[in-house]
Amino acid sequence: MGERQVTDGGGRRALRFAPMLQNARRGSLTREIAVIAIGLVAGTVMLCWFLNTVFLERYYVRNKQSVLLSGFRMIDDASVSGRLYEEEFDVAFDNLCANGNITVMIISSDRAIVRSSVNDTQQMLIEFLDIIFGERENEVTVLLQEENCVIQRQTDRRLNSEYLVLYGTLSNGNLILMRSALESIRESVKTSNEFLIYIGIFAIAAGAVVAVLVARRVTTPVLKLTDISRRMTELDFEAKYTPAGRKRNEIDELGAHMNEMSHTLEQVIADLKSANNRLLRDIEKKTQIDQMRREFLSNVSHELKTPIALIQGYAEGLIEGVSEDEESRSFYCGVIADEAEKMNLIVKKLLTLSQLESGGETVMMERFDVTELIAGLLHSAEILMEQNGITVTQYPQQPAYVWADEFMVEEAVGNYLSNAIHYAKGKKEIAVRYETHPGVLRVCVYNSGDPIPEDELGKIWNKFYKVDKARTREYGGSGIGLSIVKAVMEAFHRECGVINKKDGVEFWFELDTESRITE
Repeated sequence: MGERQVTDGGGRRALRFAPMLQNARRGSLTREIAVIAIGLVAGTVMLCWFLNTVFLERYYVRNKQSVLLSGFRMIDDASVSGRLYEEEFDVAFDNLCANGNITVMIISSDRAIVRSSVNDTQQMLIEFLDIIFGERENEVTVLLQEENCVIQRQTDRRLNSEYLVLYGTLSNGNLILMRSALESIRESVKTSNEFLIYIGIFAIAAGAVVAVLVARRVTTPVLKLTDISRRMTELDFEAKYTPAGRKRNEIDELGAHMNEMSHTLEQVIADLKSANNRLLRDIEKKTQIDQMRREFLSNVSHELKTPIALIQGYAEGLIEGVSEDEESRSFYCGVIADEAEKMNLIVKKLLTLSQLESGGETVMMERFDVTELIAGLLHSAEILMEQNGITVTQYPQQPAYVWADEFMVEEAVGNYLSNAIHYAKGKKEIAVRYETHPGVLRVCVYNSGDPIPEDELGKIWNKFYKVDKARTREYGGSGIGLSIVKAVMEAFHRECGVINKKDGVEFWFELDTESRITE
């Protein structure tokens, strides 16, 4: 359908060139994957070759140095304990010499050879003495020097060979000489590097083949999805993605979602065309209706979130059998029923508050105990506060009678508590307290957390204004809670406000009261 819609010559040429572009893209992606794979393999081989060349000999020398030192300490321990001449020590001595490729000679103070790992002791003695004292012919580097022994790296320029030599004095006074050749390590490094080169060539070739196969396996469905997306941009929603095999992978999942998106977009576009026709007939009326709908939904979603959360929490408690006795279940059911009724009242009162702002709502003034009202709100929010790890550190205990509309006051306190719960940070504490003034009771709700920027303190009472938009979206706030409080206070002809504390924020409002708080 998408191709039939293109009737001009340029469009036909674009369709003819499309397969060529697809092949070019396929070659490019395949080439990139192959280059990356070959580069990784080649880089790994080169890194191994470099580490092998630079550090293997050093590692070998350090390891051999440790073996010499360990052998010296073993022989010294045997000399101290008197086991040096026992047959049991012969096995350990032979293992040290054979496994470590070490030549060992122990000489007494009268130059008698106590123990030697070679048969030609005299020749070996001459070589050892030449190594130790023949400094003109040998290059000597001291690697380690301790109290009883010295380890040197010596180069015999005459023989063009290198050794690690340990000489020192045992605890019984005997002189010990130990030597190990280093020439074998160079041959090992050379052989290892040659082997790495062969392995590297094979790994690069195998990696290139695997990369091409993997790239083709990936690019084929990707190109299908690309073609589908191109046709979708041309409003051709007939194209559908079909998986190549039975097993579904991430690309197949993407293709399935694109199929769903294509179907959804087709329906949405059809709906939009119908909506556009209606908007053309009466765009001003439609705009007003949408604005009213958005405001209403925002208000309802904000105000109903907490009751719904409580109903859900108590309902889940009943389902999971948190309470086994009939009395507790009845209590849970009662809370659910109360919160459902509260939601119904909130919906009605939201409309009433809207009329209140326009001056069309009558305020029902009555005398009631605001402490009892606050206690009920705190009790209803217990589950929500427990879920958020919030602690109520202070709340009023004595009765406090005021003159106001009880439901509107409940709405104001509920909004303050809701804000406190959702914005509590740090110690996560909430406190409710009173301040008494002549003829006025000030209700203060504090929560620990971040202070409100000073330049925004006057804006938070505006409708839909949000200080922290990301956090407000997180818990579903609409930004009208504080504007409702302000509207209620204006209906009471009283004040409300906010104060930044050192470690939190405190909101307040004032109500008419008798001359004193009833004891």
